[in-house]
Amino acid sequence: MSEQTLARLEERLTHWAVRIKGTGFGGLLGTLLGAASPLSVLGAQLLWVAQPALGLIPPHDEIDTFAQLLAEPEGVAWLRKTLIGDSDLDKDEV
Repeated sequence: MSEQTLARLEERLTHWAVRIKGTGFGGLLGTLLGAASPLSVLGAQLLWVAQPALGLIPPHDEIDTFAQLLAEPEGVAWLRKTLIGDSDLDKDEV
């Protein structure tokens, strides 16, 4: 994935992270992302299959980028870190 696509996604996720922290669901989301990590490849496949229909809402390249992130364990970790931050990750691991 290109640096530009990744930067745009990170900007969007940072915006979502602010909203998630505002609701107080950061810990829950971190737990869900951690628990769903083994199934993330399945989620990536579902995104690729649903991409034509989902492309009506976000752009196709963003859906593809999410799918690529979910397809790799490092991508899921990056997604989790970007959405809930390092400090919340430390709380989950204790």
